[in-house]
Amino acid sequence: MTETTQGRRTGAAVAMIVGSCTSLQFGAALAVGLFDAMGTWGVTLLRLAISAGVLVVVARPRIGGWGRRQWAAIIAFGVMMAAMNGFFYTAISRIPLGTAVAIEFLGPLVLSSVLSRRRSDLLWVGLAFVGMALLGIDSVLGASSLDMVGVACALIAGLFWAGYILTGARVSRTVPGSGGLAVALVVATVVLLPIGTGQALPAMHDWRLLALGAGTALLGSVIPYTLEQGALRRLPEHVFGVLLSLEPAIAALAGLALLHQAIGLLPALAIAAVIAASVGTTMNAARKAKVGAEQTPEHARGVGSRPPSDTEREPMPAA
Repeated sequence: MTETTQGRRTGAAVAMIVGSCTSLQFGAALAVGLFDAMGTWGVTLLRLAISAGVLVVVARPRIGGWGRRQWAAIIAFGVMMAAMNGFFYTAISRIPLGTAVAIEFLGPLVLSSVLSRRRSDLLWVGLAFVGMALLGIDSVLGASSLDMVGVACALIAGLFWAGYILTGARVSRTVPGSGGLAVALVVATVVLLPIGTGQALPAMHDWRLLALGAGTALLGSVIPYTLEQGALRRLPEHVFGVLLSLEPAIAALAGLALLHQAIGLLPALAIAAVIAASVGTTMNAARKAKVGAEQTPEHARGVGSRPPSDTEREPMPAA
């Protein structure tokens, strides 16, 4: 592959990731407009149900050959997905979108530091908590008072985001193709039925609500998942992770553009701290992987073997 071709592939991958983050956050901003009519859990149910329908048709999962281990992983993945999205939507119904995403990012950051056990990763997580302290100071000063229920929901969403990463990785290792993701979305829909059905009913009688729900599913799930898979084929995972760290900033811009949520100085600094912490932990993970590969004998690494397929990669978080 020539340098020019590689450059084009990299440029395309960067565009895909930026497009994924933008689509995801603009989808969240679109969902906010539905909360008054359907409630946060109703919108979550509608989005995941439509996404599940689309992906099941596209992936056509072959569930007949799955064993107990695979089903256990898929069910756990679906439960995490349902809770993560539901609590996140509840959070953004109460606090600004950019702030909610920054707070939610604590889940994956803490998970990364726990799995790594490197002191430098703890320092990066500490920087993220400094950012959260800045949000607290801003709220106390009254510049942009934060709803504590919204903050709590964002933190809970972050906890389930960490669980989503762990269970999603297990699904990607044990279930071939994208069938596991499609069925996990079905599981998430079933989990949400008792909570969100009553709230989602207005969409069954109003085609405009149904169309907006479909738009939320398209922007919030179908497009981001497709773009991320394409980017992973073209970029190393650590580069992918660094670029994905732009998500809180894109969320803040989406909130400003679509929801007219102004970004104060301290919230902007807090978001910047979370982005820096995410980039730092991602780069640490890349360096650790590189050192491990260099210290492993070539015959043990399997020189010349194929690169990991998309189904063998850990899925990146997507709220």
